[in-house]
Amino acid sequence: MGIIIEAGDAIEVHHFATLIGYGISAVYPYMAFETIRQMVKERLLKRADLADLNNNYTKAIGNGLLKVMSKMGISTLQSYQGAQIFEIIGLGDEIVERCFPGTISRIGGISFDNLAKDILARHQLAFTHANPNNHRLPVGGLYQWKRNGEAHLFNPETIHYLQQSTRRGDYDLYKKYAHAINEQSEKAITLRSLFDFKKREPVSLSEVEPAESIFKRFATGAMSFGSISHEAHSTLAIAMNRIGAKSNSGEGGEDPIRYEKKANGDWERSAIKQVASGRFGVSSYYLTNAKELQIKIAQGAKPGEGGQLPGHKVDEWIGRVRHSTPGVGLISPPPHHDIYSIEDLAQLIFDLKNANRKARINVKLVSEAGVGTVAAGVAKAMADVILISGADGGTGASPLSSIRHAGLPWELGVAESHQTLVLNNLRDRVVLQTDGQIRTGRDLAIATLLGAEEWGIATAALVVEGCILMRKCHLNTCPVGIATQNPELRQLFSGDPDHVINLFRFLAEDLREMMAKLGFRSVNEMVGQSSDAMKVKDILPTKKLESLRLDKIIQRIPESDEHGIFHKKNQQHLIKEVLDRKLIEVAKPSLNSREVSVGRFEINNTDRAVGAMLSNEISKKYDGDGLPQGTIRFSFRGSAGQSFGAFAASGIKFALQGEANDYFGKGLSGGQLIVYPDRESSFVPHEHTIIGNVALYGATSGEVFVNGIAGERFAVRNSGANAVVEGVGDHGCEYMTGGLVVILGDTGKNFAAGMSGGIAYVYNAGSQFASLCNMEMIDLEPLDFEDISLLKQLITKHMKFTGSKRAETIISDWADHMSLFTKVMPREYKAVLASRKGVQLKQTA
Repeated sequence: MGIIIEAGDAIEVHHFATLIGYGISAVYPYMAFETIRQMVKERLLKRADLADLNNNYTKAIGNGLLKVMSKMGISTLQSYQGAQIFEIIGLGDEIVERCFPGTISRIGGISFDNLAKDILARHQLAFTHANPNNHRLPVGGLYQWKRNGEAHLFNPETIHYLQQSTRRGDYDLYKKYAHAINEQSEKAITLRSLFDFKKREPVSLSEVEPAESIFKRFATGAMSFGSISHEAHSTLAIAMNRIGAKSNSGEGGEDPIRYEKKANGDWERSAIKQVASGRFGVSSYYLTNAKELQIKIAQGAKPGEGGQLPGHKVDEWIGRVRHSTPGVGLISPPPHHDIYSIEDLAQLIFDLKNANRKARINVKLVSEAGVGTVAAGVAKAMADVILISGADGGTGASPLSSIRHAGLPWELGVAESHQTLVLNNLRDRVVLQTDGQIRTGRDLAIATLLGAEEWGIATAALVVEGCILMRKCHLNTCPVGIATQNPELRQLFSGDPDHVINLFRFLAEDLREMMAKLGFRSVNEMVGQSSDAMKVKDILPTKKLESLRLDKIIQRIPESDEHGIFHKKNQQHLIKEVLDRKLIEVAKPSLNSREVSVGRFEINNTDRAVGAMLSNEISKKYDGDGLPQGTIRFSFRGSAGQSFGAFAASGIKFALQGEANDYFGKGLSGGQLIVYPDRESSFVPHEHTIIGNVALYGATSGEVFVNGIAGERFAVRNSGANAVVEGVGDHGCEYMTGGLVVILGDTGKNFAAGMSGGIAYVYNAGSQFASLCNMEMIDLEPLDFEDISLLKQLITKHMKFTGSKRAETIISDWADHMSLFTKVMPREYKAVLASRKGVQLKQTA
C-alpha cells in the first residue's frame, strides 16, 4: 500500500528526501505550486507558462533526489524509500521514539510542545506581519546573509573586522572580531557555543609554547585550483610555507611551475597534495612534491559527493594541470571506485607511502555517526593522520541541499573519533585533525580539548584574501577574483601572503592566551582534556537547548599505561622489504646516469605497488619528464600483487609474464606496462581475465598492452594513457577524460558512464553494444581516416609486445577488420575538438 502526503511545508529537496526516506510514496507540495502560481500572477517570473514552471520545479526536485540517492550509494527510489538513513539533530526522545524509531539521535532535543510553539510562531509571522501591506514572508537568509534574516557568524561586521585586522596587523581589532564570533549567547549558532571553559589554575603566557611551534599544526583546507583562482591558491601556499604550516592542493592537481622556489625564497608549492577518488592529475611527480598526501574519502560539506567543476571554469591552464580538455566539465566520482573497504584503503595508503616515503598519509573522513569506528579502521590501515571534516565548511559551489542538510558538526565527529581511538589504544599512532569553519582561538581550544591536535582553516583564510561570501563560486563571477578563472575578475584579487600570515599569527596568539588561562603549557598537554577543562554552559540561550544531552561529547576517556591520548609514535608501514628496493639497486645506472638497465625478477601476489618507489626515485631526480622511454627494462614472471606498475614514471618498461591483481597501472605516469599469459599456460587469452579490477585508474600518461581480459572499471578516470586490451568487464572507461582505449573483444555493461573525454575503440561491438553503453554523454560513430591510422599503429604495437593472436588476426586482414571497430566519442569532447579545428582553419585561411 502506498502513502501519499499533501504538505504545504514540503518545498526543498531535503523535505522530499526525508518524507520518502521514512516511507512516503508520493508528495503533493501544494504550497510550492501555489507560490509558483502567485509569482506568475504578479509577473515576478519572465516565463508565464504555469504548466512549464510546475514541470521545471518537479524536475528540479527529482534531480535533487537523484543527487541525494547517488551520494548514499542507492540506485533506485524503491531502495531509498523507507530506508531511514538519517541522523537526527535536536529532536527529543519522545518525538524520536514515537515518530522515528530506530533513527540515531545522540544529543536529544526539543519536545512536541516546542514544535507546536514553532508552528504557531510561523503562523503568526504569516498572518500578523509587522507590515500588513507587505504580504510576502521574509526570505529567511538561510543560505545568504540577510539583514533581518538568519544569524550568520560571517556577516558584514565580522568580515570587516577580520579583513581590517589582518591587513593592518592589528591584534586588538582581531579581538573584536573574535568576540563577535565567540559571543553567541543569544543565538547558539554552533554546537561549541553551548560549552564553557572551567576555571583552572592559570599559568603565565610566557610559559606557553610559542606561536612558531603552533604554526606547524595549521593547514588550509582542500580547495582545488580550478574552484579558486591561481592567485588565491598560490597566495595561501606562500603564506603557509613562510610560517612552516601546510597549504592543501585540493583535488585539482598542481602546476609543476609551483614546485620550484622563487628567487626571493617564496614557495607556491602546497605541502599537502590531495589524492581524491577522481585522481585529477595525480602522477608520480605530483606525489613526490609533497610533505603530506591526503586521501579524500569524504568531504564534510558534501559527504558522499564527488567534486565537480563546470566546463566554463576549465580553461587551458586548468585543463593542462588536470590532464583534461579545456571547456569540458570535470566530474570527480565518489570514492567507491577504488575504496570499497578498509582493506582497499590500506592498499591505497601503502601505494602512496611507496610513492613518497617521506610524506605523511592523511585520510579525510566526514563527521557522522559511527565515524569513530571508521577512524579506528583507518588507524589500523596505517594512516598517519586522520582528518574529521565538519559540515559547516566547504565550497560555496555546494548544492543547497548539501550546504544545509548534509554532514554534522566537527564537535561530534572529533569527540567520537578521539574517544574510540583511545578506547582501542590507537590514538597515539595517529595525528587527529579537524576542519569546518574554525574561526577563532576559542574554536581551536575546543577542538583540541575534544581531541584534535591539528586544525584546517579555509573559509577564514579566503575572507582574509578578500572573500565576501557572495555564494557565487559556481558561476565564475566572483567579484573579488577568488572563485573565478575569468582573467578580468582575477585582476581584482587583493590578497596578500602577509595578511594570511597575520590571521594564523592571531589565531595562534588567541589560542595561547586561552591555554594560559586554562593552565596548559603545550598543545599536547591540552589534547583530549575535555571533561577536565570544559563544561556545558550553566545558562543556555533558550529553554529549547536545555533538553540537549551534551555530556557524552565532553567525556574524557583515560589513556592506558602503554598508550597515550595524542600522537607519540609513528606507524609501521612495512615498506623496508618491498621488491622495489631490489629494482632500485638494479636500476642505479639509469637513475645515476640515464644508462639502460635490464633485469628479470620473479613476482608473487604479496609484491604490491611494484614500481611506485622506483618511480619516486626517478621523479626526485628527473622531475615530471622522467627518463627516456625504455631506459629501465624489467621483466617479471608470476602473479603480481595489487597496484603493479602504480604511478610508473616515464622511462620504465615493465613486461609481466603471468597475471596481475587489482589496481594494475594505477596513476600511470608515462611508463609502459605489458602483460601476457605465462608461457606454460594453455588458455585462450581473449577469453580469460588476466588483470584485475580498477586497472589504469587515474592514469595521466603512458602505454598499456594487455593480452587478455581486464576486470571491472578498466581505465576509470584515465586522462592520458593509451591502452590496448582484449576485453573488459562492467563500467569500462568510466569518468574517462583523455587518452585512448582499444578493446579487442567484449565489454561489460555501463560502458563509458560519465566519460567526458578521450576516445575508445571497440572491436566487433555488434548491434548489442549500444545496450551495454551508458549513452548519457557519448555517441557511437564509425572510424575516420585518422582513427584508422592510429588504431592500426596501436594494435601492431600490441601484437609486437604481447604476441597477441587476436591482434595478429586483425592486422593480417586489416581491410576487412577495421570496419568492425566502433568509435566511442564523448559529445562535449567532440564539440570542443570541432571548435578548435574551426579556429585553426580560420587562422590558416
